[in-house]
Amino acid sequence: MTARSTRRTAATTRIAAVGAIAVAGTMLLTACGDQTKNNDSASTGASTGASAGTASPADLLPAEIKSKGVIRVGSDIAYPPVEFKDESGKTAGIDPDLGAALGKVLGVEFKFENGTFDTLVTGLRAKRYDIAMSAMTDSKERQEGIDPETKKKVGEGVDFVDYFTAGVSIYTKKGDDQGIKTWADLCGKKIAVQRNTVSHDLAKDESKKCAGGKKIAIEAYDTDLEAQTRIRSGGADAGSSDFPVAAYAVKTSGGGKDFQIVGDQVEAAPYGIAIAKGNDKLTQAIKAAMDEIIKSGEYDKIIAKWGVEAGAVTEAKVNGGS
Repeated sequence: MTARSTRRTAATTRIAAVGAIAVAGTMLLTACGDQTKNNDSASTGASTGASAGTASPADLLPAEIKSKGVIRVGSDIAYPPVEFKDESGKTAGIDPDLGAALGKVLGVEFKFENGTFDTLVTGLRAKRYDIAMSAMTDSKERQEGIDPETKKKVGEGVDFVDYFTAGVSIYTKKGDDQGIKTWADLCGKKIAVQRNTVSHDLAKDESKKCAGGKKIAIEAYDTDLEAQTRIRSGGADAGSSDFPVAAYAVKTSGGGKDFQIVGDQVEAAPYGIAIAKGNDKLTQAIKAAMDEIIKSGEYDKIIAKWGVEAGAVTEAKVNGGS
């Protein structure tokens, strides 16, 4: 779920004693994202459900989803603690817990289906999934179907219901940071990341700035766990992923002996539940259900369970990313 999609805010925020915090298991996020400044209906025409009046979230669901009783959720289930398989093989994490809570409000089952992260949006277009919920960053480029590198339109885009805020962190083998504190320090070094994530985009952008031919060697993998394995084995100097994911890896991998977070958290932005364009009723229903679990306190319980309270939001936003 790496802050996963392109962020262009270039905002940086300081995290005090991040390594100690992560190893201690507090997994606090930096409260540097502000979703309140964006309008719900930003540039897409998707309804926010304000006209729904007193209708319940379940009343807003499309008839075909009501009749099936299931919302099919595309997710890359290899991104702890956002979504992953626990020791029993059950899908667990922040997103599955939130999905279960949303399902209770809507009267349907959120059925998580595993897929590689970079195929989730195409899966929405192909109607394999009704939504994608996978630590996916809401960005204007994703909303508009713009390729982040070429800046060309490659699809119709998606709408997002934003529900969390996270930034991106760099991590290295514990006790071997090789002087890496910032993204600029990666010039001439090798980084392992998950493909088509914010971390991947940041590495490519930073490499273009490197002087003297000392580019960043980038190895991109299908999952963040594969990237972690590469770093653990000494095949890469550093890795990068969303801060809650990096902190969880620091805390759990090798009993807390494998990794350490270095430097600042950057690029704070909202996670969004992605929905194909034109499915305004579903967007309305999910936003209304998210607002309901926030209001009831169920949302806060789930966020606290996973130790990521600083990334919590006070209301759902539609297309709040920039």
